Amino acid sequence: MAHIRLIDESEAEGALKQEYDAAVERAGKIFNILKAMSLRPGVLRASMELYKEIMFGESGLSRRERELLATVTSAEQSCHY
Repeated sequence: MAHIRLIDESEAEGALKQEYDAAVERAGKIFNILKAMSLRPGVLRASMELYKEIMFGESGLSRRERELLATVTSAEQSCHY
């Protein structure tokens, strides 16, 4: 079975702590999908920037439509996120 080392909130320092703090501010908690990138805070930051651009940037789709697409895609992939 594969194992991914995750850095817990209590261990986070520097750039990772900043990303974790931003996650708590945004969502009230740190989802494991973010912790999966905890060894590479730069990758985590870039991933979040991409997410914010897709979900909140200029688009021909409304915010509601984007959320609906994300929800349906996740459901089809049996992903609870």
